[in-house]
Amino acid sequence: MPFPRGKKPSVTAGSKIPKLRGKGIENQEEGPQVKRSSSPPQGAPKKRTAFVDLTNAHKVHISLPGTKKNSLKKTQKKKATSTCFVLHLNITLPSLCPSHSQIPEEFDIDSQHQEDPTLTAQYAKEIFDYLKAREEKFILSDYMSIQPSLNSGMRAILVDWLVEVQENFELNHETLYLAVKVTDHFLSVAPVNRENLQLIGSTALLIASKFEERCPPCVDDFLYVCDDAYKREEVIAMETSILQALEFDINIPVPYRFLRRYAKCVSASMETLTLARYVCELSLQEMDLVPERGSLLASACLLLALVTKELGGWSPILVFHSGYEVSELVPVVRRLHSMLTSPPDDKLLAVRSKYSHKVFFEVATTPTVDLDTLERALK
Repeated sequence: MPFPRGKKPSVTAGSKIPKLRGKGIENQEEGPQVKRSSSPPQGAPKKRTAFVDLTNAHKVHISLPGTKKNSLKKTQKKKATSTCFVLHLNITLPSLCPSHSQIPEEFDIDSQHQEDPTLTAQYAKEIFDYLKAREEKFILSDYMSIQPSLNSGMRAILVDWLVEVQENFELNHETLYLAVKVTDHFLSVAPVNRENLQLIGSTALLIASKFEERCPPCVDDFLYVCDDAYKREEVIAMETSILQALEFDINIPVPYRFLRRYAKCVSASMETLTLARYVCELSLQEMDLVPERGSLLASACLLLALVTKELGGWSPILVFHSGYEVSELVPVVRRLHSMLTSPPDDKLLAVRSKYSHKVFFEVATTPTVDLDTLERALK
């Protein structure tokens, strides 16, 4: 169950956050089932801040006699330069805006937000076309053949633990998805020991937090949730190894971004979108879905949610914006349906518990659509 925003979970003094569930990963003792928290117990060392002073406010400027006039001239010169720059932007920016003439009016979902600069309506279609093109660079295969110490069950347990950490730190969902992607890409090129699997996952979440979060947790926070199983030097060394293995390119397209975009195409309600998010987050634990493109996986999750809510199938506007016909989604939709109807694993309950809360409309308790109804929708 997620914690209310602004309120961190309390931890009894002297208690410890349980380690990553080690069933099948390493010989770890089962600790008390205490909710993980980013807040240290009483008496724990004070955490450092994530950012240093970025304003240079600590620097003292001393005015010396005879320099006031020169300083004034410099200030006026800076203002003039700044003004010229603003005028230059006002002239050139409109010419950079892409034309929406190529988008049919019935498929235009961005023109209504032209006045909102935070939504970048002028570039929205181009941005997602670019992300979809970048997916070609990040296609993975089943990499377990190069991991003699790991298996898909261990990976699923790690993802389940990352979901809990994401909830406790109140991180963005994009951060969770990116952390899983970073972990998979590193494991696809570097054989590791099972003892380092939690270190890799937590470090990947640290990297993703730096990329996605406005105020990411610091290294000490990740050491704390790992129950001090690793040292600071090990986390920093692993961060270096992961970034080098990924050639410092961590702008990996994640399905969550596409899911929100495609849900906007059909004006899906928050409950329908949350149901699709639940299916998508469950799919993170499935090794056989790792090779799927994020845009295709997001499309399949949304289609399954629409059919479950009896809101129709894959409409022409979704075909236009996603680039996928319903026939391309059928195999993944069937796999997702099988995932939902399979008995839940007692070791993997974080996602189901999370989406059983009223904050997420209790979508985890939504009955799964029967297979015959789904097959009719897919035809």
